[in-house]
Amino acid sequence: MTLHTRIEAPPTATADAPATGALTISGLSKDFRIDGAALSVLDRIDFDIRAGEFVSIVGASGCGKSTLLRLIAGLDTDYAGEIRLDGKRIAGTSLDRGLIFQDHRLFPWLTLEENVGLALLNTDLPKAQRARIVAEHIALVNLAGFEKAYPHQLSGGMAQRAAIARALVTEPKLLLLDEPLGALDALTRVHVQHELQRIWRTHRSTMIMVTHDVEEAVFLGDRVVVMDARPGRIRRIVDIDLPHPRDRSSPVLHRLRDEILAELTGPPPENLVHLPVRDVRA
Repeated sequence: MTLHTRIEAPPTATADAPATGALTISGLSKDFRIDGAALSVLDRIDFDIRAGEFVSIVGASGCGKSTLLRLIAGLDTDYAGEIRLDGKRIAGTSLDRGLIFQDHRLFPWLTLEENVGLALLNTDLPKAQRARIVAEHIALVNLAGFEKAYPHQLSGGMAQRAAIARALVTEPKLLLLDEPLGALDALTRVHVQHELQRIWRTHRSTMIMVTHDVEEAVFLGDRVVVMDARPGRIRRIVDIDLPHPRDRSSPVLHRLRDEILAELTGPPPENLVHLPVRDVRA
């Protein structure tokens, strides 16, 4: 299966605000030491992501999806190869990269607005400006009116949207989502998928989402990176030729979902895809 289709340009750059958040990964390999032996987790990962793009990553458990996200986030710097954000090598954590996990990880003793505002506490912004930014991001995720609520007073979907607001409040170039909707029930998950799509189009950060849900991957992503396991390699990158916002009932989405599922459950190809890195400045 090879799909080469048009991608709608993400709404990121204007004449006054050049696009940021372009990611380049080249020759990325990662080993773990287990009982004194080296275990290859990622092997020669090469691809790039345009500023403002939404990329989904799917693959079987153990293919290195979450490890890849941790490396991009800077939580682990022990790897071979290069990871560059806007041309600068990633060498540790930074506020220009936000990370959202499956668990919202809100502090239970803080209100919603206090949780969202945590990342701004050590900035030089005046208190009034910090409060305005927090309020804007709470409104962005449709939680206005719940500013004084504690995490236990929020539903699962609301808490996860609060986590998204907290991650976006520092205006990161890149937002990394590690199975962010995996703990939600089916109906809530569908609702938050639509919310996440709306938030992405409004906020215009580059987003990379790891998910086991292929339908979710094609519904949200401009491209879907399909990975093979042991060691983790890129098997295929599928372009999704549909504008945003998307119609979940689209026959094109259903066809792409079925083709990717077949790709994941079929035998591994003789030669996995190693795509050349394009010049992100082009």
